[in-house]
Amino acid sequence: MFKQNIEKTIDRNILLNPGPATTSARVKSALIVPDICPREQEFGDLLGVVKNKALQVVSADSRYKAVLIGGSGTAAIEACLSSCTNEKAVLILENGAYGERMKKICDALKIPADVIKANWGDPIDQQALKTHLEQNAQKYHVMAFIHHETTVGILNDLSSLHRLAKQYKLKTLVDAMSSYAGIEIDLSKDDVDYLVSSSNKCIQGMAGLGICIVKEQVLNEISQYPKRSFYLDLSNNYSSQEKNNQFAFTPPVQILYALNEAFDEFFEAGGTTARASRYEELYLQMKSGMLELGFECLVPEHLQAKILTAFRWPESSNFTFEEMHDYLYLKGITIYPGKNAKEKSFRISNIGELNSEDISFFLDNLKSFLQSKRH
Repeated sequence: MFKQNIEKTIDRNILLNPGPATTSARVKSALIVPDICPREQEFGDLLGVVKNKALQVVSADSRYKAVLIGGSGTAAIEACLSSCTNEKAVLILENGAYGERMKKICDALKIPADVIKANWGDPIDQQALKTHLEQNAQKYHVMAFIHHETTVGILNDLSSLHRLAKQYKLKTLVDAMSSYAGIEIDLSKDDVDYLVSSSNKCIQGMAGLGICIVKEQVLNEISQYPKRSFYLDLSNNYSSQEKNNQFAFTPPVQILYALNEAFDEFFEAGGTTARASRYEELYLQMKSGMLELGFECLVPEHLQAKILTAFRWPESSNFTFEEMHDYLYLKGITIYPGKNAKEKSFRISNIGELNSEDISFFLDNLKSFLQSKRH
C-alpha cells in the first residue's frame, strides 16, 4: 500500500456571510481520506450513518427519511419543488429573495404556483394568508415558505404557518437552509412534510450536499407524480439511497466525510441548543458593536433570527460597500452585500465556527476603516 504525506498550512478566514461558513480544522481534516469508489459498502455505510444523524438534528421520528442531494441547497429545494405536486399548484410565501427563488424554480419547471408576498423585511401577514386560503385552498397541494429568510435575517414563524397549512389540508415545504442546526426545529411537534437544508451553513460542514428530510408517506406518494427532472427527481434519489444505500449519481465523496465529522462536532458540543446559544452571544456582541459604530438594524428585534443581521446603509457615508468589503477582505474578513430589501442595506452573519475574538477583530477593523474615511 502506498502512503502519502499531505502537509499544507491553511489560513483561517472569518466568514460573516450566511454560508458557506467558517469551518473547524477538524472538519477540514475530514476531507483528507483515502480515495474510494462511492459504490463500495464502506461508503454506503457512511451514507446511512449521515442520514440518521441528519434526522436527529431536528428530532425527526420514524415517519421521516433523509435524502441527500449532490449540489447546493438550491438543488435540494428544486428537487423537492419539482417532485412535490401532481396537478395542483404550489402556494409560495415570499418575504425575501429565497421565496422569490422558489417561484422562479416553479416557473422554470412549469409548475403552477401562486405567491403571497410581503415587503422584503416584513413578516408574512397571516390574516391575509388565512383569508386567501379560505377562498382558494382547494387550488393547492403544497404551501412552501422560508424559515429564516437570509435576505434580511427575518425569522418566519414555522409553527404557526405550518398549523395554518394543515388546517387547510396542505402539505408544507420549508426551506430551513440557514436555520437547520442553528435554530431549534422539532419535527416531532411541527411535523412539516418537507424540510430542506444544506451541508454548509449552521451544521458547519462543507458546501456540496443538500439535505431533504421528508415524511416517508409523502416520498411514497410522489413516486406516482410526473417526473419533471432527471438528476433532481426526489423519488429516484430516495429509492436509490434507501434500497441500495448508494447515491443515484456520483456524489461529492469527501464532502460526505466532512459532513459526518461536522455532525459529530455538533452533537458533542451540545446540539442545536448549545449552538443557538453560542450564535446568540455572537449576535449580541456584534449588534452592540455595530450600534456603537453608528449603524442601524433593518429588522426589529422581535423578528431577528440572531444568526444574520441586516443593517441600513448609512446614506451620509462617503464610501461604498465595495470599499468597506475590500478593506475587510484584506484582513481575512468577509461581509455580505444587501439584496433588494425594502431599504438599502448590507448583512453580517454570525454562523460558523466563530468565537468572540473573531467578532472583536471584525469590529476593530471596521472601526479602523470608518476612521480612515473621516480623515
